[in-house]
Amino acid sequence: MNPIDFFKSPLSVAQKQYEALRLYFVENVPAATVAKKFGYTYRGFTTIISNFRKNLKNENVNELFFKDKAKGRKKSALIMNDRDTIINLRKKNYSVEEIKAILDSKEHNISQKTIYNILKEEGFSKLPRRTKKSKSQLAPAQIPADKSVALDFDTQEEFKSTSAGLICLMPYIEKFGIREIIEKSDYPKTSQLSRLNSILSFVALKASNIRRYTTDNVWCMDRGQGLFAGLNVLPKAAWFTSYSHRVTSDMNRNFLLELNKKWKEEGLLSDTVNLDFTTIPYWGDSEHLENNWSGKRGKALASMLAVLAQDPDSGIIDYGDVNVLHKDESAVVLEFLDFYKSSASKIDDLKYLVFDSKFTNYQNLSILNEKGIKFITIRRRGKNIVDRLENIPKSSWKTIRVEASANKKRTINVLDEIIDLVGFDGKIRQVSITGHGKIKPAVLITNDFDLTTESLVRKYARRWLIEKEIAEQIHFFHLNNLSSSMVIKVDFDLTMSILTHNLFRLLANELERFEKISDQQLYEKFLYNSADIIVGTEKIEIRYKKKRNLPLLLETMNNYHDIKYPWLGNKRLEIEGASYS
Repeated sequence: MNPIDFFKSPLSVAQKQYEALRLYFVENVPAATVAKKFGYTYRGFTTIISNFRKNLKNENVNELFFKDKAKGRKKSALIMNDRDTIINLRKKNYSVEEIKAILDSKEHNISQKTIYNILKEEGFSKLPRRTKKSKSQLAPAQIPADKSVALDFDTQEEFKSTSAGLICLMPYIEKFGIREIIEKSDYPKTSQLSRLNSILSFVALKASNIRRYTTDNVWCMDRGQGLFAGLNVLPKAAWFTSYSHRVTSDMNRNFLLELNKKWKEEGLLSDTVNLDFTTIPYWGDSEHLENNWSGKRGKALASMLAVLAQDPDSGIIDYGDVNVLHKDESAVVLEFLDFYKSSASKIDDLKYLVFDSKFTNYQNLSILNEKGIKFITIRRRGKNIVDRLENIPKSSWKTIRVEASANKKRTINVLDEIIDLVGFDGKIRQVSITGHGKIKPAVLITNDFDLTTESLVRKYARRWLIEKEIAEQIHFFHLNNLSSSMVIKVDFDLTMSILTHNLFRLLANELERFEKISDQQLYEKFLYNSADIIVGTEKIEIRYKKKRNLPLLLETMNNYHDIKYPWLGNKRLEIEGASYS
């Protein structure tokens, strides 16, 4: 087309009206002449003039005939619809990565770059560095979570998870036969979720350091946590409460028995067991509960009293019971022996029980002695015992070195004697210790007369370290936060904490130089990480963000590259590092 013809013979309606109005207002050509020139009727053109005058007052002048061309890619309707959601989440201090994980749970495929650009357009600055505590206290997202359903893994998809580290526990679930134990257990299942889906949902919460099951937050929208349990997302809080009320104490005991057999088969239990009580406080109507001493809070309070049995070498907790009453405390050690026998293990494999002075009485120590079980415990120190030890000449004491915390050694003085004990049938060995950092001497008693003094003290000294470990595990797995007055629920919560703790120990035992790391440190150093997750036809790719200890974790995970996971559509996991931090 000739450029002159473009202006004299306009093709579009807007251009035609523009040229006609320009001729009328700028060139002062009569309306009848303009109408005839551009093919309008006189009445039709006067209407165009009238509307133009009106629009000059009501509309943006620049948009009457000419509109600025929008730069960049055209925004889809999906992005426009999610714009308000993105802005509201940022107002609650959610990061771009966390917003992405929430939108992925709603199957809204919006990139992090797009989310970032929307926030930048709205004037939001970069979030300041947040502590783990501040992240755990984010305001609820207030976005309805999808219903949990089992994944069929027929669809290839890609999503982001802010809690993807727990996926590194999955190889141990399959390698040690824990999946089969769960599937054969008596635990309930629902019409939508299998036993495995249900139990792994609880483990996912425990392993992700979710403190309470009180509100639906990011944890029930994170696709990575859902993937761990073979689900799209984890169930809502109400489901967890409802499920736990269907669990009985017998279900928990039978489950722990099967796990105990597995630990024994795998050589994870030594000949020594450390036994200890722990207090689980309750903050509701506590008339039905007894008062127990809480060392963490420095006072007695209404609570449940639980007993735990831990192997000092592997760190595996192989027994737990939360139904301990004051009148039955002393008999707990005998109940543990019954549990050990029912696990189809040889009782001869158990040689030492180590516990503190208040764990049982002297009569039960006599029963252990008759059964051929060796024990090491502390004798309660009365004034007469302390006065006698202070008057014994220093030449009678022996100096030895024992293990202390942080891989250090401590020099102590010991006195090894054979004595009679009121209430105990027969002779007993007593080893008194000074120089261990306490004002009063420690007094060990045992029915083992063959073990050397150094070995005996070292064996009990390890228990002091175990007490610290148990306290750390309880804090991490939030056993001190009861959310129900139902004993069954607490019992189940304890069992799930034991299972998750043991998975942490299995992983830690394969991390060179980190075998004795606490569960809290293991989570923060290795498992607290985000990832891009790509579900393919034969494998699921997990691409973790860069992290200081990630290379060691990846090296460990490479040992399980060929494992296929039945609850993940029989796919393999390919775990690698991402190219970003």
